Amino acid sequence: MRSGLFIPGDSEKKLTKGISCGADSLFVDLEDSVSLDHKQAARQVASGFLSELNQQADRPGLFVRVNAFDTELTDDDLAAVMKARPDGIVLPKCEHGQDVTRLDAILRVHEVENEIEDGATKIIAIITETAIGALNAGTYRRSSKRLQAVAWGAEDLSADIGSARRREDGSYRDVFRYARVQTLLGAIAAGVEPVDTVYTDFRDDEGLARECREGKLDGFTAKMAIHPAQVPVINEIYTPDADEIARAQKIVDAFEAAGNPGVLGVEGEMLDRPHLRKAQKLLTRFMQLNLK
Repeated sequence: MRSGLFIPGDSEKKLTKGISCGADSLFVDLEDSVSLDHKQAARQVASGFLSELNQQADRPGLFVRVNAFDTELTDDDLAAVMKARPDGIVLPKCEHGQDVTRLDAILRVHEVENEIEDGATKIIAIITETAIGALNAGTYRRSSKRLQAVAWGAEDLSADIGSARRREDGSYRDVFRYARVQTLLGAIAAGVEPVDTVYTDFRDDEGLARECREGKLDGFTAKMAIHPAQVPVINEIYTPDADEIARAQKIVDAFEAAGNPGVLGVEGEMLDRPHLRKAQKLLTRFMQLNLK
């Protein structure tokens, strides 16, 4: 996955529009973008949308962001949408790996009830939307085999800690940089995809591109979007380019040809096993994205 687009679950128009924007995954939202009095309607619209789109062979990944556990709305959300067989669930305000383990157990019951293959429903956890969540970012290793990715959120974290400003001169202030780094390290430690947060100014393509490039350099493999217009920018930057792939393949081939030594020279540069692992990781990601 390179891009995940949030779409309000109560808007058939926006859901339909999102299909053709090129996002790798759609995050049908039952949480922040849906008011409390529209929750039930959103569940019905989302379920119908998922059921219809599931019939299409060439479709994006289908995830549903449910309401957080502390809202007491999660069970109703899952009861409505699991019948439509989403590819996965986005769990917001996740505060510990135990929250993912809890969701895993709930999903197993729904899969049995709806005759879905055990473990087929994946989980994406948004793990730093609260102060305690940011502090527990390293607890997701072995939390669930369903866990596909972890992401972070600046907006809810800002509300939780009472921050008056998230950015200074275009860059995140320290507490938000901390949450971002915690998410990246927590994802790598858990062996799942690290996903960067949304860029809220959907008219600022230059700023979005800059943040995507920074995220890619740091190690993020995807970014969430809040508007269809952001998706092409995200996809372009998070797609491994031809030079990256050629370089990675050259490193892998060189190690194999030399009998997999501990260190060797490639084009005048001394490379060791960490360089090999990085190259292998890039090639694996390229294959998973099914890019040519």
